[in-house]
Amino acid sequence: QVQLVESGGGLVQPGGSLRLSCAASGSIFRINVMAWYRQAPGKQRELAAIIFSDGSTNYGDSVKGRFTISRDNAKNTVYLQMNSLKPEDTAVYRCNVQTVNGFGYRSESWGQGTQVTVSS
Repeated sequence: QVQLVESGGGLVQPGGSLRLSCAASGSIFRINVMAWYRQAPGKQRELAAIIFSDGSTNYGDSVKGRFTISRDNAKNTVYLQMNSLKPEDTAVYRCNVQTVNGFGYRSESWGQGTQVTVSS
């Protein structure tokens, strides 16, 4: 099994910044994909950012140019640097990790979610 621990959410004023972290532990041989999704009240879950094992990234249209996803493979950790935050960025952010264990078994895990609130 894989466990994910998220941190870094909170309340921030519009225009401010936050950095989310998600650390993976457990039965991990390789991490293929690490991503951040978000879901605002009354809205569908959407992809914020994703980073692949080769370091390539992709972003949701609404966060391009403001958010940066990165990963530390030595720590099995993914980060989401969020700048120029807007009230519409308010949501629960959850990390998603796709892993392979020592037996070649693939699995997908979700973090518990961290609240980000952008308000004055």
